[in-house]
Amino acid sequence: MVVRSLLPPSRTELFTRLSCAAVFMVPGIALWVRSGYSWGAALLLLCSLLTAGVWLRRPPGREAWWLFASMVCMGAVWALDFNAGIGMGTLDRSSKYLLALPCLFYLLAYPPRAEWLWRGVALGAVGAGCIGIYQTLSAEHGWYRAPWPYFPRAAGYTNPIQYGGISLLLALMASAALLTLWERWRPWQRAGWAVAILMGVEGALLSESRGSWIVLPLALPVCAWLQARCGQRRMAVAGAALIIVGAGALMSFKADEVRTRVNQARQEVTQYEASGDAANSVGQRLAHWKLAWQMGTDRPFFGWGRYGYEVEKQRRVDAGLAHPYVLQFSHAHNEALDLFAKRGLMGVCALVLFYGVPLVLFWPTRRRVLQPDGQPDCEGLALRIMGVLVPLSYAGFGTTQVFLGHNSGTMFYLFMNMAVLAILQGRERSARARA
Repeated sequence: MVVRSLLPPSRTELFTRLSCAAVFMVPGIALWVRSGYSWGAALLLLCSLLTAGVWLRRPPGREAWWLFASMVCMGAVWALDFNAGIGMGTLDRSSKYLLALPCLFYLLAYPPRAEWLWRGVALGAVGAGCIGIYQTLSAEHGWYRAPWPYFPRAAGYTNPIQYGGISLLLALMASAALLTLWERWRPWQRAGWAVAILMGVEGALLSESRGSWIVLPLALPVCAWLQARCGQRRMAVAGAALIIVGAGALMSFKADEVRTRVNQARQEVTQYEASGDAANSVGQRLAHWKLAWQMGTDRPFFGWGRYGYEVEKQRRVDAGLAHPYVLQFSHAHNEALDLFAKRGLMGVCALVLFYGVPLVLFWPTRRRVLQPDGQPDCEGLALRIMGVLVPLSYAGFGTTQVFLGHNSGTMFYLFMNMAVLAILQGRERSARARA
């Protein structure tokens, strides 16, 4: 054993280790390192190019092809934005989907181990909370000159909405790992997971992003129900209660800020209903939604296109048909409505496929997670609940933000889905080899 440990790793072992490192980095440094969500992706792309001769000869399986198809469809929708007159920069969004495809096949050929995903999620949640605390304290006490206009709101290295949403998602994923694998963790590890959950929630609170919290009433009941029906009923109920209590306790420390933001939202809704005032956070969203719906119904099948949307929006503002404030943003602050206006029902269908395929692939049915002895496969259940949380959360975030219109949102979604699928298929492959 000592002699073997001194030998250099085989090619397969080396690329498996690199796969583990990349999967660790995707959530692990997503928010607290500049462009952290891209580092793991860059490593995967490099490895996929170096091993193309291997994964091109390995059939990836039906589930992988479904995920592949959903990525291709969404990337194709973004590729329609290409405008030769403007330049190659118009392919920025679609290129991310194209470059992610070989990474999927590489991960399936060299599946990472689940423990590296656990570590990455824990570190990512803690890091998100730490950078949020640092940024808000620095702004409050003048320790750090803010390089962007978001302070005193925490934003990590993106913007408060993206940062707050991903921070909350990391907290939810950490809670899934803690609760479904409760018996596996030692007391100090449970305490560490609890800290990770609280830090992720704290990051979301410090972002002061109201839209992120839409996810909780959607994700908590669904995940608790999935855990309960797969044989962990008591832990599901206890976990959901603890998350609610913990989030409430953290909110109590920022009670004044939370109350102010809620009252502000109510006031802005009232102002919009009374006078059509869109010069505020809620009002401009309502104005955008109304405009996007009208534009989508005018061209319901293929939409106006990304640049046609801007031209038509300007025309309607000039004609007095829309509030001038909508010109300050290039999207409709709603994922589905934005695609409906720009790409019509074709774009909306691509989005449904993009969310729906991972949801179906990872959905933890009893057949998928129960072992022959009737006991749940806890690690498989944890992975599947994490996989469900990603599209479920993004659907929630997308009600008030075009989450996929930002690099952080796109990269995190693509590579977390690929990581979970690769780990699950790697476990299944190992189980067949042992049998």
